[in-house]
Amino acid sequence: MNKTVSGPDEAVKDIQDNMVLMLGGFGLCGIPEKCIASLVKKGIKGITCISNNAGVDDFGLGLLLKNHQIKKMISSYVGENAEFERQLLSGELEVDLIPQGTLATRIQMGGAGIPAFFTPAGYGTEVAQGKETREFDGKMYLMENWLKADFAIVKAWKGDTQGNLVYKGTARNFNPMMATAGKITIAEVEHLVKPGELDPNEIHTPGIFVQRIFQGTDYEKRIEQRTVRKA
Repeated sequence: MNKTVSGPDEAVKDIQDNMVLMLGGFGLCGIPEKCIASLVKKGIKGITCISNNAGVDDFGLGLLLKNHQIKKMISSYVGENAEFERQLLSGELEVDLIPQGTLATRIQMGGAGIPAFFTPAGYGTEVAQGKETREFDGKMYLMENWLKADFAIVKAWKGDTQGNLVYKGTARNFNPMMATAGKITIAEVEHLVKPGELDPNEIHTPGIFVQRIFQGTDYEKRIEQRTVRKA
């Protein structure tokens, strides 16, 4: 089955206001730059974004925040985004801050069809308010629910026309699990190849989870915090 679309505009054409979106990436690594740009251009409003963080002020999800297109952020890190921080503190933006490991597991459980699980992370803090707690082997845990989305939008290094994906480095931190947890998964890739060209042993996301795929060009791949050694 050929799942290719012409580009990001076609890939996101039926994303509507007030939908729940997962957007892959870790910091600025492995974010779906092209689809984000198309969502900005599309002008949709009231969306709930599930993402590790919200990019920076002028790049990534920061562009959607700047346009006030995001109603709620479900994430684990405010990061280097001053506008995210401003909207959070002013009450303009709903924010659900989740421990990073818990966020990753909630997404993973959404893809696996497991509605809830118990974790020690956050017990005894504000994170636990209103949540069920239970003791296992003398240690307290709190219950967390799965996370799912109307659309999961991911970025991979390489993919084939059947939707099989290969990621590089820290792009694997959230992209693979998000790819399993959306009703519709969109993948943008740097290299799009024919079926059979990928080594089956190197595939991270099987094509069964992906409904649309396209090859992007001219990726910026910005570095969130550049640290260099002094001369």
